[in-house]
Amino acid sequence: MTVHDSNFLKENNAKFMWHPMAHPAEMRAHPPKVVTGAEGVTLTDVDGHKTIDAVGGLWNVNLGYSVEPIKKAIADQLDELAYYSAFRGTTTGPAIELSHMLAEWFAPDGMVRSFFTSGGSDSVETALRLARQYHKIRGDRDRTKFLSLKKGYHGTHFGGASVNGNANFRRNYEPLLPGCHHIPSPYLYRNPFGESDPARLAQLCAQALEDEIAFQGADTIAAFIMEPVLGAGGVIPPHETFMPLVRDICDRHGILLIADEVITAFGRTGAWTGSRLWGVQPDLMATAKAITNGYFPFGAVMIHEKVAEVFEADETAFGAIGHGYTYSAHPVGAAAALACLPHITRLNVAQNSASRGDELLQGAGALKEKHELVGDVRGRGLMVALELVSDRSTKAPAAKDTVAKVFETAYEAGVMVRISGPNLILSPPLVITSEHVQTILSAIDAGLAEAS
Repeated sequence: MTVHDSNFLKENNAKFMWHPMAHPAEMRAHPPKVVTGAEGVTLTDVDGHKTIDAVGGLWNVNLGYSVEPIKKAIADQLDELAYYSAFRGTTTGPAIELSHMLAEWFAPDGMVRSFFTSGGSDSVETALRLARQYHKIRGDRDRTKFLSLKKGYHGTHFGGASVNGNANFRRNYEPLLPGCHHIPSPYLYRNPFGESDPARLAQLCAQALEDEIAFQGADTIAAFIMEPVLGAGGVIPPHETFMPLVRDICDRHGILLIADEVITAFGRTGAWTGSRLWGVQPDLMATAKAITNGYFPFGAVMIHEKVAEVFEADETAFGAIGHGYTYSAHPVGAAAALACLPHITRLNVAQNSASRGDELLQGAGALKEKHELVGDVRGRGLMVALELVSDRSTKAPAAKDTVAKVFETAYEAGVMVRISGPNLILSPPLVITSEHVQTILSAIDAGLAEAS
């Protein structure tokens, strides 16, 4: 990059572009980091400063940057066929091949069909629609409501925002979709029960689900949607019994279980899917992000055999899929996924995620012992959060400028982390090494010391 280009970027940073999940005025006052290059797990900014990407793009660059097989697949597909529609009457070779590969990949999860989307929010929206449609085909026309967890995150479409359990993703856009109700999440550090035993908390949250079903009427509820490990809400891993309890409750009441695996699929939790981690087969599974390593906007809703059978046996108009996106099954995205999935298998990134995640979580725990600013540490695989507080006894969240100081100091020390409220969220590429883990911990240590 030339000096002229660098100056132009700095002068115009955040002046003409509104950024997702940020106040425009704040971005103008405090312009974001300008990332201009990346290699492996390292980012380079406009000033040439290099940092380890402990954010993994946005939970999605599991293999790191400049992965040649994926780049080549994208380029080759652009030369062969840059785009064609998958709407009724036409399809493409990469879409057919990918649907076959995914059926094999997700076989342990009971998934036999896929519906392709442009990303995670699209996938969640599709899963919600298919859930309602499933019940209409079966004649249960009153099953329209959705249940979800407080602190859960399910994207930004109106349906996804409606089942989101965080007010900051909802309030400015209300009223949202009616018929969406939330139960307490198994958030050990902060929960309405004052419960400190994770197994007992799982039971209490499951009982809250039972109570809400009884209150709403089971015959009015289409689906329960949850992340196997809550991500954007602050990295909240439930007790191992929680998702199986939810599966049992849904089965007993005829409610579909939607697993939002936009973040957790493809190895991030230390298992190939978050559902598989907990030994549960959902009815619908929303995926995206790591399916192309973030190199192309793409997603897939995976459909369990029991759901697929209802649709495919239908002989009425209720079985027709009146839903889709211009870029559903985009051939370039499908080609990217076809190159990506064998690569993550070959590298066995799920195992590395489990091993490096244990190291990262243990190291974060040591930082908690060292710094009063850290109120809680939690995680699973390479999903880790440090929750910062101003007072451990009251659990009062740390001030915004304090958290920002940790971020800036860590960045100067060579590590990019993510701030979400009072949380420092770590979701690095799944190919990081133990050396990278130590660098990440050292940078955060420096940030915590400076902020304290």
